[in-house]
Parts: sequence; structure tokens; C-alpha cells
Amino acid sequence: MRTKTVLTAALAATLLTALPATLLHARPATAATATVATATVGAGAPAPTLGACAPGQLCLWPKSDFKGRAQRYELADTGVDSCVALPAGTTAQALANRTGRPVTAYQSAECAETGEFETYPGRGTWTPQTPYQVRAFKIWER
Repeated sequence: MRTKTVLTAALAATLLTALPATLLHARPATAATATVATATVGAGAPAPTLGACAPGQLCLWPKSDFKGRAQRYELADTGVDSCVALPAGTTAQALANRTGRPVTAYQSAECAETGEFETYPGRGTWTPQTPYQVRAFKIWER
């Protein structure tokens, strides 16, 4: 398999025109409005469809390409600047950050920085495949 950037000019145009304006905060469609992180796809493989995630939510899927039943977290129910472990025995392989705040996803269930971790912007980031199994996350104040 060859690593390719999922966000190409054609894909960006397709994704942005397919999303309702309400998901794009009623702003004109630009490449900065919705971010799709890079993923590993085979040559000629179709790009994944964005997972459903409402504004203000952090959504985590157990399988790549936004497959499986998503776990959804909102700021009102989630501690800011606190480590939130996923339920025991569960992990995530895809995520969408629509919280409006940066979110760091951790390989460690304790948000330890000795394992892998990555921070995703909060203005609409869809990541079809994380580089590791996510076991915990932190939503940052800003």
C-alpha cells in the first residue's frame, strides 16, 4: 500500500459540496473549512465517506473509515483539560472533532505521553484512520 493524502483538490471539492452548509457553519466552502487528515489507502481505493458527527461533538469510531457504532462526547458532559479514557476494552480507529477546541487523542488509556498521541484541530477535523488505537483523549481549553 502506498500512503496518499486523502485531501486532494478533487476530493476537497467533492466533500465540501456534499456537506450541508449548516455543517460548514454557513461559511463559504474552502479547504480550511473541513479538514480531512491523511490516511493510508491503496492505489485506486475510494476515499471514505465522512462519518456523521454533529457540531459541538467529538465522535470516535471503533473501525477505520468511520465504521461501527460511534461514541459521542460533548463539552457539556466532558471535562475540559481532563483525561477521558474510553470504556474498558474499547478503542477508536477513526475520529471527528467538531468541538471547536483542540483534542488530543492518546494511545495510552491514562493520556501518558510516553505512548503515541496527536492533537486534532476543533474546526471540523475528520480522520478516517488514526495512526494508532485511541484509548483516551483530552479536550483542551484552547
